Amino acid sequence: MVGAGHRSLVYASYAKGHPDELQIVGVVEPDPVRRKLTANRFGLADEAVFESVDQLIAAPKQADAAINGTMDSLHVATTLPLLKAGYDVLLEKPIGISQEEVLKLYEAAQTYNRTVLICHVLRYAPFYAEIRKRVANGDIGDIVAMQTEENVSYHHMATAFVRGKWSNLKDGGSSMLMQKCCHDLDLITWMKGNVRPVKVNSFGNLSQFRSEKAPEGSGTRCVVDCRIEASCPYSARQMYLEQKMWGPYAWDNMHLGETPSKEEQLESLRTTNPYGRCVWRCDNDVVDHQTVIIEFEDGSTASHNMTGATSRGYRSIHITGTKGEISGILEDGCFRVRRPDLRSVDRYTEELVELNVSNDMHGGGDLRLVADFVSTLRGETPSLSSTSLDKSIYGHQIGFLADRARLQNRVVAISAL
Repeated sequence: MVGAGHRSLVYASYAKGHPDELQIVGVVEPDPVRRKLTANRFGLADEAVFESVDQLIAAPKQADAAINGTMDSLHVATTLPLLKAGYDVLLEKPIGISQEEVLKLYEAAQTYNRTVLICHVLRYAPFYAEIRKRVANGDIGDIVAMQTEENVSYHHMATAFVRGKWSNLKDGGSSMLMQKCCHDLDLITWMKGNVRPVKVNSFGNLSQFRSEKAPEGSGTRCVVDCRIEASCPYSARQMYLEQKMWGPYAWDNMHLGETPSKEEQLESLRTTNPYGRCVWRCDNDVVDHQTVIIEFEDGSTASHNMTGATSRGYRSIHITGTKGEISGILEDGCFRVRRPDLRSVDRYTEELVELNVSNDMHGGGDLRLVADFVSTLRGETPSLSSTSLDKSIYGHQIGFLADRARLQNRVVAISAL
């Protein structure tokens, strides 16, 4: 494991249930507390614990592969030496923070003949995997248009993108679109198969979480000087203490088993904890809503809407083809396939497809991704969901160029690889 953060631990948990398939034999982590906690969790010897990737690659080769769960701006810089040292890599998304460094990684993977799978876990969620199968089987003909939505709940938005790690470009490394929606842009390109995107435009801005929008009576920190905290939906006290939401974000090393007392949590929110800040008085600069419009080389189109601070968080998809359409909401665990039929009362037929959906945040995709990574390293045929680097780049290109289009107010062409 390179980076002992929350996402790395999720993927590494596969080893607990399938020790015959995957074993965690080492960790790279600069934080000494996380390093020790991770070593204890997986029973790692001192010689299998490293402060940096440089230390790791200076030692004899430790394993077949690495799970890289570092922060966005470190993804490429830490993966390049791993590839050179002979490691295959399961890499957290986004691949990198610029189109140039993503292409640099792509070239390195080819040069060293290494396998790199990207953690686009939604491809493995039963909801999207079954839709992709239906599209591949021609159930709705050729895709003409696609619309996807990601509605980011108010508590998720406040935690991750206003108060938290990805609230501004300088610290998080990625735009809101690339950090939160590279999944959705990847799904769009995946549904289109080998038909590549050629143009993109985008619109959006930061309209809600700004100091001039702060309501009367709000303060700088929820539990220090806010007169409306008791009724505010963004109350840090209610969100993180009383409702116990987003614990691995709000409290250091909670994902590794450390939980501060309630008194310690309250004192943290009063003083240094960034999650105790008023959502209207943070240093956030990423957008809170954005729309992306895409054209493909066959003339088909797609659009994606990201809306932050919605009451309910959910993802939806609607694909229209030449012979029918598919639509559904991931969190509902079902989708509908409709086809024209003049003989029916409604002038169309409808099939309801219900799926077993996990309660995890990615619709059951997280550990299915790890299983496919293990299978790929064994030399078995990759699944239809395979998130190999070469199959993941176009979605990232859309995201990077959509942000450029938004800032420059123009349509941007997407070059072929």
